[in-house]
Amino acid sequence: MSMSFENVDPAEIWQASKDTLTMLGVSLLLTVVLGLLFGVALFLTSRRQLLAQPAVYAALSVVVNVLRSVPFVILMILLIPLTKWLTGTSLGVQGTIPSLVVAAAPFFARLVETSLREVDRGVIEAAQSMGASKLDIIRRVLLLEARPGLLAAVTITAVTLVSYTAMAGVIGGGGLGVLSYRYGYQRFQTDVMLVTVVLLIVLVQLLQMAGDYLVRRFSRK
Repeated sequence: MSMSFENVDPAEIWQASKDTLTMLGVSLLLTVVLGLLFGVALFLTSRRQLLAQPAVYAALSVVVNVLRSVPFVILMILLIPLTKWLTGTSLGVQGTIPSLVVAAAPFFARLVETSLREVDRGVIEAAQSMGASKLDIIRRVLLLEARPGLLAAVTITAVTLVSYTAMAGVIGGGGLGVLSYRYGYQRFQTDVMLVTVVLLIVLVQLLQMAGDYLVRRFSRK
């Protein structure tokens, strides 16, 4: 096993890095949108909330728990038919994004629900007493009051998605994960694996620092 980095192709590393960032960006955007809707629905339909519907909450909760319980690699395999139907392929960047979203959205939804539960109920009741509509309470009270927690949830989800993109390489996903698996593991090119791991670590650190900054920025002093 060589550590002279003679096996490292800058062009391949650059392309794999761009693929990873593409998967991360698209899947994170879709995850935040879908997960936010799901998380708000979970919160609102739970007991003592604005749209309390215990049966609906129980059904949504089961769906979230089931999807969160399936290991990501197995979930990717299970979703191959759906992925092919949506994107025309189950490989590469396009074939990985649907699985990333399905895996991460329920995870993010739970974090959203938890963040909304931390909002002071007195603030909600004050808004109700002033005649605010349910939609206004959701938009101008719940989401604004929970903003630091939601930003922290986005950060955690983004970091989780980075690890998912790496795991996707095992079954033909794109990005740094497939490069690490195909060359670093299967061909015993340790230098390639080292470079990809370092890049993933740097990406995670940058995401975490950006998330921490935003949380501090929008937290009340």
